[in-house]
Amino acid sequence: MIDKTFLHKVRNQIIGINTKVPLINGKRIKYINFDNAASTPSFKRVAYKVKEFLYWYSNVHRGTGFKSQISTKIYDEVHDLVANFFGVDTKNNTIIFVKNTTEAINKLSNSLNLSPKDIIITTPMEHHSNLLPWRDKSKVIYINLDQDGRLDLDDLEEKLKEYKDQIKLVAISGASNVTGYINPIHKIAKLVHNYDSKILVDAAQLAPHRPIDVKDDTSSEHIDYLVFSAHKLYAPFGTGVLIAPKSTFAGNKPDYTGGGTVKAVTLDDVIWAGLPDKEEAGTPNIVGALALGESIQLLNKLEWEKIIQNEDYLSNYTLKQLRKIDEVILYGTMKSDTTTNQVGVIPFNIKGIENTLVASILANEFGIGVRNGCFCAHPYIHHLFGLSDQEIEKVKGDISKGIYTHKYGLIRISFGCYNTLAEVDRLIYAVKDIIARKKAGIDLTTNYEFDNKTAEYKPKNNINYSKYFKL
Repeated sequence: MIDKTFLHKVRNQIIGINTKVPLINGKRIKYINFDNAASTPSFKRVAYKVKEFLYWYSNVHRGTGFKSQISTKIYDEVHDLVANFFGVDTKNNTIIFVKNTTEAINKLSNSLNLSPKDIIITTPMEHHSNLLPWRDKSKVIYINLDQDGRLDLDDLEEKLKEYKDQIKLVAISGASNVTGYINPIHKIAKLVHNYDSKILVDAAQLAPHRPIDVKDDTSSEHIDYLVFSAHKLYAPFGTGVLIAPKSTFAGNKPDYTGGGTVKAVTLDDVIWAGLPDKEEAGTPNIVGALALGESIQLLNKLEWEKIIQNEDYLSNYTLKQLRKIDEVILYGTMKSDTTTNQVGVIPFNIKGIENTLVASILANEFGIGVRNGCFCAHPYIHHLFGLSDQEIEKVKGDISKGIYTHKYGLIRISFGCYNTLAEVDRLIYAVKDIIARKKAGIDLTTNYEFDNKTAEYKPKNNINYSKYFKL
Protein backbone atom coordinates (compact mmCIF):
# COMPACT_ATOMS: atom_id res chain seq x y z
CA MET A 1 0.00 0.00 0.00
CA ILE A 2 0.94 3.66 -0.39
CA ASP A 3 2.17 5.25 2.83
CA LYS A 4 -0.01 8.38 2.70
CA THR A 5 1.76 10.11 5.59
CA PHE A 6 5.11 9.63 3.91
CA LEU A 7 3.75 10.68 0.53
CA HIS A 8 2.30 13.87 2.01
CA LYS A 9 5.70 14.69 3.51
CA VAL A 10 7.43 14.10 0.18
CA ARG A 11 4.92 16.12 -1.86
CA ASN A 12 5.40 19.05 0.49
CA GLN A 13 9.05 19.03 -0.60
CA ILE A 14 8.36 19.29 -4.35
CA ILE A 15 8.43 22.65 -6.10
CA GLY A 16 5.57 23.15 -8.56
CA ILE A 17 3.40 20.37 -7.18
CA ASN A 18 0.28 22.58 -7.42
CA THR A 19 1.14 24.44 -10.63
CA LYS A 20 -1.80 24.77 -13.01
CA VAL A 21 -1.29 24.64 -16.77
CA PRO A 22 -3.55 25.73 -19.65
CA LEU A 23 -5.55 23.29 -21.77
CA ILE A 24 -6.66 23.88 -25.35
CA ASN A 25 -10.25 24.32 -24.16
CA GLY A 26 -9.20 27.46 -22.28
CA LYS A 27 -9.34 25.92 -18.83
CA ARG A 28 -6.43 25.41 -16.45
CA ILE A 29 -5.69 22.24 -14.53
CA LYS A 30 -3.18 21.04 -11.95
CA TYR A 31 -0.20 19.60 -13.82
CA ILE A 32 0.76 15.95 -13.46
CA ASN A 33 4.41 15.15 -14.14
CA PHE A 34 4.95 11.60 -15.35
CA ASP A 35 8.23 12.49 -17.06
CA ASN A 36 10.60 12.01 -14.14
CA ALA A 37 12.93 9.70 -16.07
CA ALA A 38 13.89 12.72 -18.17
CA SER A 39 14.28 15.09 -15.23
CA THR A 40 12.79 15.53 -11.79
CA PRO A 41 11.50 18.74 -10.24
CA SER A 42 13.54 20.33 -7.49
CA PHE A 43 13.07 19.65 -3.82
CA LYS A 44 12.01 22.85 -2.07
CA ARG A 45 14.80 22.39 0.42
CA VAL A 46 17.31 22.27 -2.42
CA ALA A 47 16.02 25.51 -3.94
CA TYR A 48 15.92 27.21 -0.54
CA LYS A 49 19.50 26.16 0.18
CA VAL A 50 20.62 27.47 -3.22
CA LYS A 51 18.93 30.81 -2.57
CA GLU A 52 20.52 30.99 0.88
CA PHE A 53 23.95 30.16 -0.55
CA LEU A 54 23.83 32.82 -3.27
CA TYR A 55 24.43 35.48 -0.61
CA TRP A 56 27.74 33.75 0.13
CA TYR A 57 28.63 32.68 -3.40
CA SER A 58 32.12 33.26 -4.76
CA ASN A 59 34.61 31.32 -6.87
CA VAL A 60 36.36 28.36 -5.31
CA HIS A 61 40.00 27.53 -4.56
CA ARG A 62 42.83 29.98 -4.04
CA GLY A 63 40.52 32.86 -3.10
CA THR A 64 41.36 34.35 0.30
CA GLY A 65 38.09 36.26 0.62
CA PHE A 66 35.56 35.10 3.20
CA LYS A 67 32.95 34.16 0.58
CA SER A 68 35.51 32.25 -1.45
CA GLN A 69 36.51 30.30 1.63
CA ILE A 70 32.88 29.36 2.30
CA SER A 71 32.29 28.37 -1.33
CA THR A 72 35.43 26.24 -1.42
CA LYS A 73 34.50 24.51 1.83
CA ILE A 74 30.99 23.69 0.56
CA TYR A 75 32.20 22.54 -2.86
CA ASP A 76 34.76 20.17 -1.35
CA GLU A 77 32.28 18.88 1.23
CA VAL A 78 29.83 17.86 -1.49
CA HIS A 79 32.51 15.61 -3.00
CA ASP A 80 32.67 13.88 0.39
CA LEU A 81 28.86 13.67 0.64
CA VAL A 82 28.71 11.94 -2.75
CA ALA A 83 31.44 9.51 -1.68
CA ASN A 84 29.52 8.62 1.48
CA PHE A 85 26.21 8.35 -0.40
CA PHE A 86 27.63 5.62 -2.65
CA GLY A 87 30.11 4.04 -0.24
CA VAL A 88 33.19 5.19 -2.16
CA ASP A 89 36.69 4.66 -0.72
CA THR A 90 38.30 8.02 -1.53
CA LYS A 91 41.78 6.70 -0.79
CA ASN A 92 41.81 4.91 -4.13
CA ASN A 93 38.93 6.60 -5.97
CA THR A 94 37.96 10.11 -6.95
CA ILE A 95 34.70 12.02 -7.32
CA ILE A 96 34.71 14.25 -10.42
CA PHE A 97 31.98 16.82 -11.03
CA VAL A 98 30.86 17.39 -14.62
CA LYS A 99 27.69 18.69 -16.33
CA ASN A 100 25.73 15.45 -16.56
CA THR A 101 25.94 11.70 -17.11
CA THR A 102 26.69 12.17 -20.81
CA GLU A 103 29.75 14.27 -20.09
CA ALA A 104 30.86 11.84 -17.38
CA ILE A 105 30.87 8.90 -19.80
CA ASN A 106 32.60 10.94 -22.49
CA LYS A 107 35.26 12.00 -19.98
CA LEU A 108 35.86 8.37 -19.08
CA SER A 109 36.05 7.32 -22.73
CA ASN A 110 38.64 10.06 -23.29
CA SER A 111 40.68 8.93 -20.27
CA LEU A 112 41.03 5.19 -20.89
CA ASN A 113 43.60 5.53 -23.70
CA LEU A 114 41.47 3.36 -25.95
CA SER A 115 42.69 1.95 -29.25
CA PRO A 116 40.73 0.36 -32.12
CA LYS A 117 41.89 -3.05 -30.86
CA ASP A 118 40.35 -2.54 -27.42
CA ILE A 119 36.90 -4.00 -26.83
CA ILE A 120 34.08 -2.36 -24.92
CA ILE A 121 31.25 -4.72 -24.03
CA THR A 122 27.91 -3.00 -23.66
CA THR A 123 24.23 -3.68 -24.37
CA PRO A 124 21.54 -2.70 -26.91
CA MET A 125 19.43 -1.42 -23.99
CA GLU A 126 21.75 1.51 -23.30
CA HIS A 127 20.98 5.20 -23.57
CA HIS A 128 22.89 6.67 -26.51
CA SER A 129 25.19 8.34 -23.98
CA ASN A 130 26.56 4.91 -23.08
CA LEU A 131 26.85 3.79 -26.70
CA LEU A 132 28.20 6.60 -28.84
CA PRO A 133 31.24 7.65 -26.73
CA TRP A 134 32.77 4.20 -27.23
CA ARG A 135 32.22 3.67 -30.94
CA ASP A 136 34.88 5.87 -32.51
CA LYS A 137 37.62 4.82 -30.09
CA SER A 138 37.26 1.06 -29.79
CA LYS A 139 35.46 -2.04 -30.99
CA VAL A 140 32.03 -2.38 -29.36
CA ILE A 141 30.51 -5.80 -28.64
CA TYR A 142 26.88 -6.08 -27.55
CA ILE A 143 25.43 -8.48 -24.99
CA ASN A 144 22.36 -10.32 -26.27
CA LEU A 145 18.90 -9.47 -24.94
CA ASP A 146 16.02 -11.86 -24.47
CA GLN A 147 12.67 -11.29 -26.19
CA ASP A 148 11.46 -9.09 -23.33
CA GLY A 149 14.54 -6.88 -23.47
CA ARG A 150 16.43 -8.22 -20.47
CA LEU A 151 20.16 -8.98 -20.44
CA ASP A 152 21.37 -12.48 -21.23
CA LEU A 153 24.07 -12.97 -18.60
CA ASP A 154 25.11 -16.31 -20.08
CA ASP A 155 25.92 -14.48 -23.30
CA LEU A 156 27.91 -11.90 -21.34
CA GLU A 157 30.04 -14.66 -19.83
CA GLU A 158 30.59 -16.22 -23.25
CA LYS A 159 31.81 -12.87 -24.58
CA LEU A 160 34.04 -12.35 -21.53
CA LYS A 161 35.63 -15.73 -22.25
CA GLU A 162 35.99 -15.11 -25.97
CA TYR A 163 37.49 -11.61 -25.80
CA LYS A 164 39.15 -11.87 -22.38
CA ASP A 165 42.50 -10.23 -23.11
CA GLN A 166 41.09 -7.45 -25.29
CA ILE A 167 38.29 -6.18 -23.05
CA LYS A 168 38.88 -2.71 -21.67
CA LEU A 169 35.50 -2.20 -20.00
CA VAL A 170 31.98 -3.56 -19.59
CA ALA A 171 29.56 -0.62 -19.72
CA ILE A 172 25.96 -1.21 -18.61
CA SER A 173 22.99 0.76 -17.34
CA GLY A 174 21.89 0.27 -13.76
CA ALA A 175 18.28 0.57 -14.91
CA SER A 176 16.77 1.08 -18.35
CA ASN A 177 15.24 4.45 -19.14
CA VAL A 178 12.79 2.66 -21.48
CA THR A 179 11.55 -0.37 -19.55
CA GLY A 180 12.82 0.41 -16.07
CA TYR A 181 14.49 -3.02 -15.85
CA ILE A 182 17.08 -3.10 -13.08
CA ASN A 183 20.25 -4.93 -14.05
CA PRO A 184 21.97 -7.04 -11.34
CA ILE A 185 24.98 -4.75 -11.26
CA HIS A 186 26.86 -6.49 -8.45
CA LYS A 187 26.34 -9.93 -9.97
CA ILE A 188 27.59 -8.56 -13.29
CA ALA A 189 30.54 -6.87 -11.55
CA LYS A 190 31.57 -10.19 -9.99
CA LEU A 191 31.37 -11.89 -13.37
CA VAL A 192 33.37 -9.12 -15.04
CA HIS A 193 36.07 -9.19 -12.36
CA ASN A 194 36.39 -12.97 -12.73
CA TYR A 195 37.74 -12.20 -16.20
CA ASP A 196 40.04 -9.40 -15.01
CA SER A 197 38.03 -6.58 -16.53
CA LYS A 198 36.28 -3.52 -15.09
CA ILE A 199 32.68 -2.35 -15.03
CA LEU A 200 31.01 1.00 -15.61
CA VAL A 201 27.46 1.47 -14.34
CA ASP A 202 25.37 4.24 -15.87
CA ALA A 203 23.26 4.98 -12.79
CA ALA A 204 21.30 7.90 -14.24
CA GLN A 205 18.01 5.97 -13.91
CA LEU A 206 18.90 3.77 -10.95
CA ALA A 207 20.21 6.38 -8.50
CA PRO A 208 16.87 8.23 -8.03
CA HIS A 209 15.04 4.99 -7.18
CA ARG A 210 17.44 2.71 -5.30
CA PRO A 211 20.35 3.12 -2.87
CA ILE A 212 23.63 2.13 -4.51
CA ASP A 213 26.72 0.84 -2.74
CA VAL A 214 29.76 0.58 -5.01
CA LYS A 215 31.30 -1.70 -2.36
CA ASP A 216 34.88 -1.84 -1.20
CA ASP A 217 37.62 -1.99 -3.82
CA THR A 218 38.62 -5.45 -2.58
CA SER A 219 35.11 -6.86 -3.09
CA SER A 220 34.52 -8.99 -6.17
CA GLU A 221 31.21 -7.07 -6.53
CA HIS A 222 32.88 -3.64 -6.52
CA ILE A 223 31.60 -1.13 -9.10
CA ASP A 224 34.72 0.34 -10.69
CA TYR A 225 33.06 3.30 -12.41
CA LEU A 226 29.71 4.95 -11.67
CA VAL A 227 28.07 7.94 -13.35
CA PHE A 228 24.83 9.83 -12.68
CA SER A 229 23.13 13.22 -12.98
CA ALA A 230 21.77 15.49 -10.26
CA HIS A 231 18.86 16.65 -12.43
CA LYS A 232 17.28 13.22 -12.00
CA LEU A 233 17.85 13.41 -8.23
CA TYR A 234 15.61 16.43 -7.52
CA ALA A 235 18.49 18.88 -7.96
CA PRO A 236 18.15 20.23 -11.53
CA PHE A 237 21.01 22.72 -11.38
CA GLY A 238 23.41 21.23 -13.93
CA THR A 239 25.76 18.81 -12.19
CA GLY A 240 26.81 15.28 -13.06
CA VAL A 241 29.28 12.94 -11.40
CA LEU A 242 31.95 10.45 -12.45
CA ILE A 243 33.20 8.10 -9.74
CA ALA A 244 36.40 6.39 -10.84
CA PRO A 245 39.70 4.89 -9.65
CA LYS A 246 42.41 7.51 -9.34
CA SER A 247 44.69 5.24 -11.35
CA THR A 248 42.54 5.88 -14.44
CA PHE A 249 43.90 9.41 -14.66
CA ALA A 250 47.47 8.78 -13.49
CA GLY A 251 49.97 10.14 -16.00
CA ASN A 252 47.22 11.29 -18.35
CA LYS A 253 46.74 14.76 -19.70
CA PRO A 254 43.18 15.86 -18.78
CA ASP A 255 40.66 15.88 -21.64
CA TYR A 256 39.97 19.57 -20.90
CA THR A 257 42.89 21.79 -19.95
CA GLY A 258 43.08 25.28 -18.55
CA GLY A 259 42.28 27.04 -15.30
CA GLY A 260 42.18 24.94 -12.18
CA THR A 261 43.82 21.89 -13.73
CA VAL A 262 47.43 22.78 -12.95
CA LYS A 263 49.94 23.35 -10.19
CA ALA A 264 52.40 25.25 -12.37
CA VAL A 265 52.79 26.38 -15.98
CA THR A 266 55.84 27.66 -17.87
CA LEU A 267 56.13 28.53 -21.53
CA ASP A 268 57.46 25.04 -22.11
CA ASP A 269 55.96 22.78 -19.47
CA VAL A 270 53.07 22.09 -17.10
CA ILE A 271 52.62 20.33 -13.78
CA TRP A 272 49.09 18.99 -13.47
CA ALA A 273 47.07 19.38 -10.30
CA GLY A 274 45.92 16.45 -8.22
CA LEU A 275 42.47 14.87 -8.42
CA PRO A 276 39.73 15.86 -8.78
CA ASP A 277 41.00 19.37 -9.70
CA LYS A 278 42.96 18.10 -12.70
CA GLU A 279 39.71 16.79 -14.25
CA GLU A 280 37.45 19.72 -13.31
CA ALA A 281 38.69 22.38 -15.71
CA GLY A 282 37.61 25.99 -15.32
CA THR A 283 35.20 27.49 -12.82
CA PRO A 284 32.96 24.63 -11.69
CA ASN A 285 29.21 24.64 -11.17
CA ILE A 286 29.40 25.41 -7.46
CA VAL A 287 25.67 26.03 -7.12
CA GLY A 288 24.90 22.75 -8.89
CA ALA A 289 27.22 20.87 -6.55
CA LEU A 290 25.58 22.46 -3.51
CA ALA A 291 22.14 21.46 -4.84
CA LEU A 292 23.26 17.86 -5.30
CA GLY A 293 24.68 17.75 -1.79
CA GLU A 294 21.44 19.02 -0.28
CA SER A 295 19.36 16.60 -2.34
CA ILE A 296 21.23 13.44 -1.38
CA GLN A 297 21.08 14.41 2.28
CA LEU A 298 17.31 14.77 2.01
CA LEU A 299 16.92 11.49 0.11
CA ASN A 300 18.69 9.68 2.92
CA LYS A 301 16.38 11.25 5.49
CA LEU A 302 13.27 10.33 3.49
CA GLU A 303 14.04 6.59 3.86
CA TRP A 304 14.71 4.51 0.78
CA GLU A 305 12.47 1.64 1.88
CA LYS A 306 9.41 3.88 1.76
CA ILE A 307 10.41 5.42 -1.57
CA ILE A 308 10.77 1.93 -3.10
CA GLN A 309 7.55 0.64 -1.51
CA ASN A 310 5.48 3.55 -2.81
CA GLU A 311 6.92 3.51 -6.33
CA ASP A 312 6.51 -0.27 -6.65
CA TYR A 313 2.88 -0.07 -5.54
CA LEU A 314 2.22 2.81 -7.92
CA SER A 315 3.82 0.97 -10.85
CA ASN A 316 1.92 -2.25 -10.22
CA TYR A 317 -1.36 -0.38 -9.77
CA THR A 318 -0.80 1.43 -13.07
CA LEU A 319 0.03 -1.77 -14.92
CA LYS A 320 -3.03 -3.49 -13.48
CA GLN A 321 -5.25 -0.69 -14.83
CA LEU A 322 -3.54 -0.60 -18.23
CA ARG A 323 -3.83 -4.37 -18.66
CA LYS A 324 -7.61 -4.05 -18.40
CA ILE A 325 -7.70 -1.93 -21.56
CA ASP A 326 -7.63 -4.11 -24.68
CA GLU A 327 -6.33 -1.31 -26.91
CA VAL A 328 -3.25 -0.68 -24.75
CA ILE A 329 -0.03 -2.37 -25.84
CA LEU A 330 2.52 -3.12 -23.11
CA TYR A 331 6.10 -4.26 -23.68
CA GLY A 332 8.45 -6.86 -22.25
CA THR A 333 7.55 -8.49 -18.96
CA MET A 334 5.08 -5.70 -18.17
CA LYS A 335 2.46 -7.59 -20.12
CA SER A 336 2.07 -9.91 -17.14
CA ASP A 337 4.69 -9.49 -14.38
CA THR A 338 4.79 -7.22 -11.36
CA THR A 339 7.54 -4.61 -11.27
CA THR A 340 9.52 -5.70 -8.22
CA ASN A 341 12.75 -5.63 -10.22
CA GLN A 342 12.05 -2.43 -12.11
CA VAL A 343 12.13 1.26 -11.35
CA GLY A 344 8.96 3.26 -11.97
CA VAL A 345 9.08 3.40 -15.77
CA ILE A 346 6.24 2.06 -17.93
CA PRO A 347 6.26 2.23 -21.75
CA PHE A 348 3.05 1.64 -23.68
CA ASN A 349 1.15 2.38 -26.88
CA ILE A 350 -2.48 2.58 -27.96
CA LYS A 351 -3.42 0.49 -30.98
CA GLY A 352 -4.01 2.55 -34.10
CA ILE A 353 -2.95 5.91 -32.62
CA GLU A 354 0.49 7.47 -33.06
CA ASN A 355 2.46 7.78 -29.84
CA THR A 356 3.23 11.43 -30.55
CA LEU A 357 -0.48 12.23 -30.92
CA VAL A 358 -1.38 10.45 -27.68
CA ALA A 359 1.36 12.32 -25.80
CA SER A 360 0.14 15.66 -27.19
CA ILE A 361 -3.48 14.95 -26.25
CA LEU A 362 -2.44 13.94 -22.73
CA ALA A 363 -0.55 17.20 -22.35
CA ASN A 364 -2.94 19.63 -24.01
CA GLU A 365 -6.30 18.15 -23.05
CA PHE A 366 -5.55 16.57 -19.67
CA GLY A 367 -2.50 18.41 -18.30
CA ILE A 368 -0.43 15.24 -18.06
CA GLY A 369 3.26 15.39 -18.97
CA VAL A 370 4.68 12.16 -20.40
CA ARG A 371 7.45 11.54 -22.94
CA ASN A 372 7.11 9.80 -26.27
CA GLY A 373 9.41 8.54 -28.98
CA CYS A 374 12.57 6.47 -28.56
CA PHE A 375 14.07 8.14 -25.46
CA CYS A 376 17.64 8.30 -26.82
CA ALA A 377 17.65 4.49 -26.94
CA HIS A 378 16.89 3.71 -30.59
CA PRO A 379 18.49 0.22 -30.74
CA TYR A 380 16.51 -0.86 -27.68
CA ILE A 381 13.24 0.37 -29.19
CA HIS A 382 14.06 -1.53 -32.38
CA HIS A 383 14.55 -4.66 -30.28
CA LEU A 384 11.31 -4.23 -28.33
CA PHE A 385 9.41 -3.81 -31.60
CA GLY A 386 11.16 -6.84 -33.08
CA LEU A 387 12.27 -4.91 -36.17
CA SER A 388 14.28 -6.71 -38.83
CA ASP A 389 17.53 -5.27 -40.18
CA GLN A 390 15.66 -4.22 -43.32
CA GLU A 391 12.99 -2.40 -41.31
CA ILE A 392 15.64 -0.61 -39.25
CA GLU A 393 17.40 0.52 -42.44
CA LYS A 394 14.10 1.85 -43.80
CA VAL A 395 13.43 3.83 -40.62
CA LYS A 396 16.97 5.23 -40.74
CA GLY A 397 16.60 6.15 -44.41
CA ASP A 398 13.25 7.85 -43.86
CA ILE A 399 14.55 9.91 -40.96
CA SER A 400 17.59 11.02 -42.97
CA LYS A 401 15.12 12.36 -45.56
CA GLY A 402 12.98 14.10 -42.94
CA ILE A 403 10.16 11.56 -43.22
CA TYR A 404 8.56 10.74 -39.88
CA THR A 405 5.68 8.53 -40.98
CA HIS A 406 6.99 5.45 -39.15
CA LYS A 407 5.25 4.52 -35.91
CA TYR A 408 8.20 3.09 -34.01
CA GLY A 409 8.01 4.89 -30.70
CA LEU A 410 6.49 4.55 -27.27
CA ILE A 411 4.66 6.59 -24.67
CA ARG A 412 6.56 6.55 -21.39
CA ILE A 413 5.18 7.06 -17.91
CA SER A 414 7.93 7.56 -15.34
CA PHE A 415 7.30 8.09 -11.65
CA GLY A 416 9.01 10.14 -9.00
CA CYS A 417 8.85 9.58 -5.27
CA TYR A 418 5.95 12.07 -5.05
CA ASN A 419 3.43 10.75 -7.61
CA THR A 420 0.01 9.52 -6.43
CA LEU A 421 -2.71 6.99 -7.22
CA ALA A 422 -5.10 9.86 -7.97
CA GLU A 423 -2.70 11.08 -10.67
CA VAL A 424 -2.58 7.60 -12.17
CA ASP A 425 -6.39 7.46 -12.15
CA ARG A 426 -6.49 10.68 -14.18
CA LEU A 427 -4.07 9.16 -16.67
CA ILE A 428 -6.17 6.00 -17.01
CA TYR A 429 -9.30 8.11 -17.50
CA ALA A 430 -7.50 10.08 -20.23
CA VAL A 431 -6.32 6.92 -22.02
CA LYS A 432 -9.85 5.48 -21.97
CA ASP A 433 -11.29 8.77 -23.24
CA ILE A 434 -8.83 8.89 -26.16
CA ILE A 435 -9.72 5.31 -27.10
CA ALA A 436 -13.47 5.95 -26.81
CA ARG A 437 -13.26 8.95 -29.14
CA LYS A 438 -11.23 6.93 -31.63
CA LYS A 439 -13.85 4.16 -31.56
CA ALA A 440 -16.63 6.71 -32.07
CA GLY A 441 -14.96 7.86 -35.29
CA ILE A 442 -13.89 11.23 -33.93
CA ASP A 443 -10.81 12.70 -35.62
CA LEU A 444 -8.28 13.06 -32.81
CA THR A 445 -6.10 15.36 -34.91
CA THR A 446 -8.79 18.06 -35.33
CA ASN A 447 -7.15 20.42 -32.84
CA TYR A 448 -3.58 19.59 -33.87
CA GLU A 449 -1.16 19.94 -36.75
CA PHE A 450 1.89 17.79 -37.38
CA ASP A 451 5.25 19.55 -37.24
CA ASN A 452 7.60 17.76 -39.66
CA LYS A 453 10.66 19.39 -38.13
CA THR A 454 10.04 18.07 -34.63
CA ALA A 455 7.79 15.09 -35.47
CA GLU A 456 5.23 16.40 -32.97
CA TYR A 457 1.53 17.12 -33.00
CA LYS A 458 1.10 20.69 -31.77
CA PRO A 459 -2.12 22.55 -30.89
CA LYS A 460 -3.48 24.65 -33.76
CA ASN A 461 -4.32 27.47 -31.38
CA ASN A 462 -0.72 28.08 -30.38
CA ILE A 463 -0.32 28.44 -26.63
CA ASN A 464 1.38 31.66 -25.57
CA TYR A 465 4.05 30.18 -23.31
CA SER A 466 5.49 33.64 -22.60
CA LYS A 467 2.30 34.44 -20.74
CA TYR A 468 3.34 31.95 -18.07
CA PHE A 469 7.10 32.42 -17.99
CA LYS A 470 9.62 34.52 -19.89
CA LEU A 471 13.11 35.92 -19.54
